[in-house]
Amino acid sequence: MSPFLRHTLTVYTKELRETLRDRRTLVSMFVIPTVAIPLLMLGFTVVTVKLVTQAKSETSSVMILGAAQSPAVKAALAANPKLRIVPTDPGYRTAISGKSLRAAVELADDFDQALTESRRSDVRIYHYDGDLKSGIAASELDRFFRDYREKAVQATLSARGLPAALARPYDIARQNVAPPEKVGGAMFGGIIPYIIVLLCFTGAMYPAMDLTAGEKERGTLETLLASPVPRSAIVYGKFFVVLTSALSTVILAGLSTLVSLPLSGWLIGGMVKGAAATAGAGAAATGVMPQINPLGFLVSLGMVVPVAILFAAVLLAVSVFARTYKEAQSYAGPMIMVVIMPTVAAMLPGVELNLGLSLIPILNVSLVSKELVSGTFNPVHLAVIFGSSCVYAAAALAFATQLFKRESVLFRT
Repeated sequence: MSPFLRHTLTVYTKELRETLRDRRTLVSMFVIPTVAIPLLMLGFTVVTVKLVTQAKSETSSVMILGAAQSPAVKAALAANPKLRIVPTDPGYRTAISGKSLRAAVELADDFDQALTESRRSDVRIYHYDGDLKSGIAASELDRFFRDYREKAVQATLSARGLPAALARPYDIARQNVAPPEKVGGAMFGGIIPYIIVLLCFTGAMYPAMDLTAGEKERGTLETLLASPVPRSAIVYGKFFVVLTSALSTVILAGLSTLVSLPLSGWLIGGMVKGAAATAGAGAAATGVMPQINPLGFLVSLGMVVPVAILFAAVLLAVSVFARTYKEAQSYAGPMIMVVIMPTVAAMLPGVELNLGLSLIPILNVSLVSKELVSGTFNPVHLAVIFGSSCVYAAAALAFATQLFKRESVLFRT
């Protein structure tokens, strides 16, 4: 072994031993990925399923506007166990916005007569777009009036001696043709890279600040620099400790995600199937449970390695520039938003990976991870993303090394 590698390994072993004694590092490396992430994912899924199920089981308050001469419609709506008719009030818009009323339906005064005479008469449903319970009430009203319209058309055809199939010559059935990996990729493809990239950053953040700004405050950095060890060996020793922390966090987070996602997918899939079965959708009969491609998931973890190198080098450079640990926190904290924004952008509908986006750091890894977990492997995109990420990581590491060689940075006051 060359003297440089021996010195680097010595610094790495020494710094890793001290880092593992830090409680914050242990929490970010082990507790959060192995305990917090599964609990958050499962807890969020259970709470979501419970809230949606509870909202669907509640009776929705709705208001009927108009329909003065339509007792048949009023009686049919009142007989619906999922709806509760409330007295008419001119402030229905405010009531819906204030969530004291879930929805309102407006009919013409001669709605029943118009149906009898085969005249057009529109139905307008007022609801709160984005509110779950208002959406459920509006969907129930929409389903009710579609069924009511079909019955009215069939009654008219029957009265005129025409077959009922004349109004409904065919049925529409939806059949899912995507394999379970594609379904799981569409469902979890956005959240997986978000979790992995964010934890990769936080896993590197605390060790980087402690090994640089923290040592400045404790006065141990001068002792290390005075030792007969090349400055670059010190840099690489600290860098590999930060990288070890980041990769350990990512690996543990990946393993816990592999365990948590199937159960979350089973819960969400059950909820979606139940909703589809209630609505009569044909997709409920497919029996496809969402999954993720295991090989693609492992490859996505491998694609994060250059990103981890980039994070470790950048955080090391930022932290060594800080005078104190608190100042390093003030620098590294806002950087989380720089990491979050590309991963959030990757979740937006319509954002698909191409050669141009393959060159944008963080965003490229988030987008390719979405494809990988669904079983889509594009060698060109993988090569471009991995290569460009390595270039960015090498540049960041070179920059951090240069900062460590500047006395004005190391001993800023």
